[in-house]
Amino acid sequence: MANFYENLDPDTAAEFQQLSQLIYELRENRHAVLKPFGAEDEAALLQRIQSGAVAEHPAYEHYLAARILADTRESVRAMVAERLKEANRK
Repeated sequence: MANFYENLDPDTAAEFQQLSQLIYELRENRHAVLKPFGAEDEAALLQRIQSGAVAEHPAYEHYLAARILADTRESVRAMVAERLKEANRK
C-alpha cells in the first residue's frame, strides 16, 4: 500500500493527520449520540421522536447534536478534499 503522506511536506502531512483524526472523532461522537436511541442516523432519530417511540426530551437535543456533528464532519471532509487538490498542484 502506498504511503499517503510520502509526497507531502511535513507541515501538510501533519495538517492532514489532524484533520483525519477530527473526522474520525466527529463520526464516533455522532454514533455515541445516536446509539442510546437505537437510531442509525439523524433522520431515524427524528422519526422515532415524531412517532413517540422515544421521549422528545432529551432525544431532540441529541438529534440536534448529531446533526451538528454530521454537518461539521462534512465540512471538514470538504476542507480535506480542497487541501488535497492544492497539495497535488504543487
